[in-house]
Amino acid sequence: MSTQADHGHELIPRPQQTPDSLHAALAAVDPARLEEMQASKDDAFAKAVEWQSLSPVQSWVLTWARDIEIARRPRLSARYARAKGNLEHEDPAIAQEALRELSAVLDEAMKAVRE
Repeated sequence: MSTQADHGHELIPRPQQTPDSLHAALAAVDPARLEEMQASKDDAFAKAVEWQSLSPVQSWVLTWARDIEIARRPRLSARYARAKGNLEHEDPAIAQEALRELSAVLDEAMKAVRE
């Protein structure tokens, strides 16, 4: 499995890290997850009020920016899907490599959104 950076085709431009921009981007690249996004947003805002801290909201933004980064880049998305599909492979070596690849994809996406 490749761990090289994916600088190829992008389905949409990288969105700004605001709730509205992230929502619009997710609607374009993975609309089936919109309900999940809203539920996690509601939870993050409730925790922010309870904890009197913006950290849950900041975590929500980064998590969704990362997931959208993966979804908007077809090659990165394919790597993610392949790795996730092999996590429970009967061959422990394949499962272990899938875990490494999944971690590499998540790291690459997070690095991209933090630029």
